[in-house]
Amino acid sequence: MSARRSIPLEQAAEVSKEPRWPGAVAVVSVGLLNLFLPASLSAGPGWLAVGVVAGLAISALLIERWHVWLGHAAAAVATFELGYSLWVLVTDLTEHRGHPTDILRAALLLWSMNVIVFACWYWRLDAGGPSRRSRHEVYCGGAFLFPYLTLSRERCRELGVEDWRPQFIDYLFLAFNTSTAFSPTDVPVLSAWAKVLMMTQASIALVTLAMVAARAVNIL
Repeated sequence: MSARRSIPLEQAAEVSKEPRWPGAVAVVSVGLLNLFLPASLSAGPGWLAVGVVAGLAISALLIERWHVWLGHAAAAVATFELGYSLWVLVTDLTEHRGHPTDILRAALLLWSMNVIVFACWYWRLDAGGPSRRSRHEVYCGGAFLFPYLTLSRERCRELGVEDWRPQFIDYLFLAFNTSTAFSPTDVPVLSAWAKVLMMTQASIALVTLAMVAARAVNIL
């Protein structure tokens, strides 16, 4: 992997910043999905989670100075909602509460929320986050070894991807694969924190699909 190269001030204007709006849209969508969960699975009124997450996410876009901490706070609220809802759903299932249709719907929603929440965390934490990644000429020092990073400079130049760096869609694809295959697929994981997050995400997906959904199908 290439050494880290900072962008000189005179060239900073020529380098496009990585957009932050995809992360805001993603975390707000988690709050919106929470609206469709059964009321008993939510930590409070469904609109409250949407309002808090949307407020933090929009503030992160508008307030440059605090955008990192506000973005982390929005992701943390969405993560708490996911964890609380999954805990209540598993508790209801073990105590034979809840209609099978509601259980299946909730399992599908929680699986989707799991993908989006962890995609947000990977995108926010990898290589210092989108703002720090934008301050360097090339993507380096990250927690994930994306396929393009394994190619030589000559091959990247031939493919027209010599300036490639991961965008939000790459982290969303990574999170989707983790929840589907319960492991990384084409992107090796390098950092300890990323391995912990991926194990957590895969565990949530396993609980949601293997235990909750399977039990609900048996009830049906």
